Amino acid sequence: MSEPLVIGIESSCDETGVAVVRGRELLANEVASSVEQHVRFGGVVPEVASRAHLQAMVPTLRRALQAADVDASEVDGVCVTAGPGLMGALVVGLSAAKALAVALDKPLYGLNHLVGHVAVDLLDHGPLPERFGALLVSGGHTSLLVIDDITSQITEVGSTIDDAAGEAYDKVARLLGMGYPGGPVIDKVAADGDPRAIAFPRGLTARHDLEKHRFDFSFSGLKTAVSRWVETERRAGRPFADADVAASFQEAVADVLTAKAMDMCDHFGLDTIVLGGGVAANSRLRGLLAERAEGRGVTVRRPRPGLCTDNGAMMAALGAEVVRRGHRPSSLDIGANSGLPISTVLV
Repeated sequence: MSEPLVIGIESSCDETGVAVVRGRELLANEVASSVEQHVRFGGVVPEVASRAHLQAMVPTLRRALQAADVDASEVDGVCVTAGPGLMGALVVGLSAAKALAVALDKPLYGLNHLVGHVAVDLLDHGPLPERFGALLVSGGHTSLLVIDDITSQITEVGSTIDDAAGEAYDKVARLLGMGYPGGPVIDKVAADGDPRAIAFPRGLTARHDLEKHRFDFSFSGLKTAVSRWVETERRAGRPFADADVAASFQEAVADVLTAKAMDMCDHFGLDTIVLGGGVAANSRLRGLLAERAEGRGVTVRRPRPGLCTDNGAMMAALGAEVVRRGHRPSSLDIGANSGLPISTVLV
């Protein structure tokens, strides 16, 4: 069988992504972001995002096909995010994918956005091991996964019980007046700070927490601790460096994420871990995970930063693997599912 050629469409939040993948080769990856329209609100406005997807979908699709130098009629399938995500945004992408599949008489594959964040590593580092772990860190999700088959067998062993890491980054950035989105700007500012300047808490790492939440995460307390520390210093009129606050906060996040990821690898006997999601582009998280993994003999796979944020390539990568393994296509009747569980790869 020749390598499957697929179109991937992603519209779960504020990026309209369309990509073309042949097997594990990325031919084109076009993204239209509406992030600038959300900056003044300090977060994504669902109605604004949905309207932006409507306006960007067709032009982005055309650019992707042109960049890949393929005709749409050549593809073996149309792959699209069916969930999780913002309902209105998902509906735009799913509707476009259905229309394209019908027009081309090609099979439709409704896929899980979160699994796509892991599968995108196929485009950078080739085939995945038969069994491996994944640390998924995005704006709305923080999870630890044991994966036996990227297309069908995924077990979530840990997740966030309140704020996800990405949400905490946005809230701390807003507190410090750094703008939105918080992840990139805190990472940049933290480079000039001292990560040991302030001893911020590490959520769910106390002995009594580990009994019930060994692989779970909580960043709400950390966010509150940063807020109270800053408020106290401001009220007392004591000057402080934003860079030190950013670095200390970032160190607390990376410390917990990587420690629990390594604990998962030890507990389940995993020798490979994939880092995925928008926060996976964070320099300290990438560096600390690699440092700790090396000491345990664990291989870390990290997609290039440009593939960590939402894009069509992640859906095309996952879709190509689904097609390769002969999974049945989705029905044209499928709907968007904003709360699609990560264990459901193909709808």
